[in-house]
Order: sequence, then structure tokens, then C-alpha cells
Amino acid sequence: MNAPARKLSFSYAEYLEQERASPTKHEYLRGEIFDMAGGTPEHARLAANVMAELRLALRERPCAVFSSDLRVRVLESGLATYPDVAVVCGRLTHDPEDKDAVVNPLVLVEVLSDSTEGYDRGEKFAHYRRIPSLKEYVLVSQAHRRIEVFRRNEDDTWTLYEAGPGERARLASIDGALAVDEIYRGALETSAAG
Repeated sequence: MNAPARKLSFSYAEYLEQERASPTKHEYLRGEIFDMAGGTPEHARLAANVMAELRLALRERPCAVFSSDLRVRVLESGLATYPDVAVVCGRLTHDPEDKDAVVNPLVLVEVLSDSTEGYDRGEKFAHYRRIPSLKEYVLVSQAHRRIEVFRRNEDDTWTLYEAGPGERARLASIDGALAVDEIYRGALETSAAG
């Protein structure tokens, strides 16, 4: 007897229904649902450190910092995903099909891992560039103490700015910066405690 055919294409409504019932997160693109990789303790600490620094930098501004629990939708391409950290200034604009997804981030942050670095730098960044409100895309390395900031220019091109140990990664869109040493404080050391 043949196994039942697996459904190959899902509507966004079907994706949302499955996502609400799932204990894990998934991306959605063009009818396909993709498992998102689990993170390491280092990944989680780096993301938390970025959130803490951004929260401090934005405390006097009408902006909010969100964890990877916030779903972001790229309206032009249809991608639904969960960036490690997102910043939205002003009112949240929700996806017309999904009240839990926002479409107007100003800054998106991804903590790179061996399994996601190629995607985060390539295809995912190509999707993110289609978000009109996005001004900066930040990549935080797990392999080196390095933060990369891709900043949108007036002509819609992007320029890369890098910061290493002892430096600050400037975020022009929010008039702030991420101190590299603070972001990496305790994040890459291996715990001797068992």
C-alpha cells in the first residue's frame, strides 16, 4: 500500500493555523513551511545582549524592541519569519492577513550560526531588503567578536559597516550604537560548570 501523499503547498491561513498549534516556529514562503533551527546558549545570550543594549538606547524614543517571538512578514515576497531581534518605531503596522505579524520594522538583527549564516546573508537579506521601512540589517557573528551593519542609502543601495572588539556598531536609524564588548560579554566563553 502506498503512503498518503504529503501536501506540498499551503495557504498562508493554513500556515497560521499550524503555527498556532505548533510548539516550534516555522518560516513560510510561497506555500512552503520550513522548520527554523534551534539556537545554542551562545546564540540566545548574544540575542539577549543585543535586546538589552537596544532597549537602553531607545528608552527615550517611541520605539520598541522585540524578541524572536515577533513574526515579521515581507509583503512583497510573502516571507513570514522570526528575526532574532526587531526594532519598530512608532505604531506597529500589521500584516492584513495576520494580526500577529508586523510589516514595518526599522532594524532587524540576526545572530549568525553555522547552519543559517549563508541564508541570513543571502536569500533572507534579499527578502528583508524588500521591506520599505527597513533601514538597517545587523548581523552578529557567533564565531568572532564582530557586528556588521548593512545600512540602506537614499538611492536604495546598501552599505556595510563593521565593528570589532573595542568598537561600537553605529545604528544611524535609531541614533544609537551597539558596543561590541558589551554584546559579547560572557557570550562566547564556554562554561566550565556542568
